[in-house]
Order: sequence, then C-alpha cells, then structure tokens
Amino acid sequence: AVLRKVSDSIEACVLVLIIVVMLVVPIVVLDLGVSGIRGAAMLSMLPGGLVSIGVLYMLLLASSVSEKCARVPALLNAIAFGVGTEQARQQTVDYITSSGAGFYILSMRLTTSVVVKALYICGIFVVGLVSRLNADSHGMAE
Repeated sequence: AVLRKVSDSIEACVLVLIIVVMLVVPIVVLDLGVSGIRGAAMLSMLPGGLVSIGVLYMLLLASSVSEKCARVPALLNAIAFGVGTEQARQQTVDYITSSGAGFYILSMRLTTSVVVKALYICGIFVVGLVSRLNADSHGMAE
C-alpha cells in the first residue's frame, strides 16, 4: 500500500521526466547531425545526456523494486514458520500476490521488461533519425 501511494504521489514527476528524455534524445541526435561532432558541440550536449542517463537509471531502479516485490511470495513460501502456520502463511502469500505490489505509472506496473521495451523503441527512433540525417547529408553532397 505504501509503494502504491508513493507511485501515485510521484507519478506526474516521473512522467514529465520520461517525456523530457524522449524529447531530449532525438534533439541531441538532430543537433549532432546538424552541427557535426566537435568538442564544443559535444560539451553543450553533455547535460542532456547526463539527464537522460539519470532518468534511465531511475527507471531501472524503480522497475527493480517491482521485480523484488514479485519474488516476495515465493520467499515466504520457502520459509518454515512452524507447525500449524501453513494456512496463515498461504493467506499472507495470497494477499501479497493479489495486492500486486510494485511501482506503477498510469496504472501500469513498471517492470524491467517495460523499461527495456521503451528503451528499444527510443533506440529504433534514434537509429531511424540518424539514418535519415545520413541519407539527407549524402543527398545534399551529390
């Protein structure tokens, strides 16, 4: 319950950070394509890159919390609490399983696979953008 409240409280901030990263990465790639790779251009893009890496790290940490919460029922089942506690243990495991503990964004559980899929989609977009810039620059050179 505490993790859900925390997720609800910081959900808007996390969404803004995700949107910023989704906008910063293509802008940095576009800027590199337009201005070229020089020392001054690379230095000016460093803050955007650091923010993007920080947000990605934050999302991976939040998703690891969800993954750890998913393993708690199996851990409780493995622990022997003594004779006559099987029913109480099973009820506790059922409660934890049905509560769906984890970090949620827009009512969607944030897992490592969700973060990796989003990173993959962003990577595809960046690669497409780079190839488009490369094709345009070769087309202009001819």
